[in-house]
Formats: sequence, C-alpha cells, structure tokens
Amino acid sequence: MSNSTPWSPSPRERERELFRRALHKRQRLIALISTVLVLGTLAIVLVTSPGWESVKTTFFDIDYGREVFPTVVRGLVVNLQLTLIGGIAIGIIALALALLRTTKSPALTPFRFIATAYIDIFRGAPLILIILLVGFGVPALRIQGLTSNVIVLGTIAVVLTYSAYVAEVIRSGILSVHQSQRAAARSLGLTSRQAMRYVILPQAIRRVIPPLLNDFVSLLKDTGLVSILGVTDAVRAAQINASRTFNYTPYVVAAILFLLITIPLTRYIDRHIRLRSEKQNSDGLA
Repeated sequence: MSNSTPWSPSPRERERELFRRALHKRQRLIALISTVLVLGTLAIVLVTSPGWESVKTTFFDIDYGREVFPTVVRGLVVNLQLTLIGGIAIGIIALALALLRTTKSPALTPFRFIATAYIDIFRGAPLILIILLVGFGVPALRIQGLTSNVIVLGTIAVVLTYSAYVAEVIRSGILSVHQSQRAAARSLGLTSRQAMRYVILPQAIRRVIPPLLNDFVSLLKDTGLVSILGVTDAVRAAQINASRTFNYTPYVVAAILFLLITIPLTRYIDRHIRLRSEKQNSDGLA
C-alpha cells in the first residue's frame, strides 16, 4: 500500500485565495457605497422638490390606498384569468403558425402564405388598435351568434396579436435546431412528422423558454389594455376610483400589484438564462 497524504494548498495558492477574498469584499463595499450615494441623492432630490407634498398627497395616500386595495385586487384577478386563458390559446395558435411557416410540404403552401400574412399583420399593428377594432368592430357586424362580451372580445384581440409574436419565437427555436438532428431522426426510420414531434420540437421549446417567459410577462401587463373596452380589470378599477376622487393613489396600488407578480417572474427568467449559459459553457456548447 502506498502512503497518501491529504492535499493542502500551497502558500502561494493561499495568498491568492486571500487576495481574491479581499478583492471581493472591496468590490462589494464599493457597490454598496455607490448604491447608497445614488439612491440617497435621488431620494433627497425627490423629497426636497417644491411639489413633493402635493405628489405625496395625490399619489401616495396610504389611507386611500388601503380603501381601494380590495377593488384593485378583484380587478387584478381578471387580468390573471385573461393571462392564463389567453396564454393557453396563444400557445396552441402560435405553435400551429410556427409549424406552418417551417413546413416544406407543397400541399400546405397556401396555408404557409396565410400564416406569414397573419404574422406580418398582427406583429405590425399596435395591440391597442387591434383591441379597438375587435372590440367595436365585431359587435357592429351584428352577425347572429357572435359574442359582444367585452372580456371575450378583449381576450381574442390579445390572443390574435400575441400569437404572431410567440409564433416567431417558436419558429426561431425550430430553425436553431441543426438539420443533422432531422437527418438522424429520419435515418432511424421516423417520419417527418415524428421527427418534428419527438426530436425537433423538444429541443426548440427548451431553447426558447426564456423569450417565451418574457412574452408571458408582457402578456400579463398588456391585458390591462382591455380596460379601454370597459373591462373592469386592475387598471379600470384604479381608473374608476381615481376619477371619483381625483386622487391617483389607485394607479400606484395597481402598479405595485403588477410588480409583485412580474418582478419575481423576471428574476426567475434571469436565473434560468444564467444557469443555461453556465451549463452551455461547462459542456463546451457556447
């Protein structure tokens, strides 16, 4: 048996480790001081401005905020419902559009043209215009069986627009998968449809998860635009209360509620991107 001694860092390595720790502490201290100075300066400028008292009363009335909080929360539930229902519909439609745009089947050529035109139109037109056109245009047709429910029409308008954006995200994921993957799947006896379902799409979806989550966050925020049709969501509830008293604290309450949802989602997206980047670097794929 050979005698083995436990490894211990050399004096030079210990010096380097101490230096790295000292450097890290110094950098954190500098970051803390810089943050305090910048934020402190901004706070001082804000609270010493001539109109601060008026702004505090009009936008940051804590008592009025407590009063309108339940109403705004009930409106936020509508936003969440629209986001979940719309997100499912968007995912289905966007996947179909992406597959149509990437197919090379001659028989599906007209559908590929239609999908391209759909995406060009709804990506190019502002969402607020689509909401107005759908919300007021569909009831104006007076077609038997067509709904005039503003919540349904607003959701349809949002789905139409976001499906175009998400379709392009999914299509970019499909195109990012190397053709050798498809060739390998076909060589194993899989059909084109099976290769897309079992080989291409799983890789494509994993690659575009961060932008899809970003679109989901944007969807949650943009559901507030349906309030222009009269839907009582968080934005509309805040608007009603603000117009009643000419105090704009309800808008701040609504903004804080949206931030409580979107900021954790954004941090999760950042973490997912960082972990994926680290994995790619460790695998030598970046």
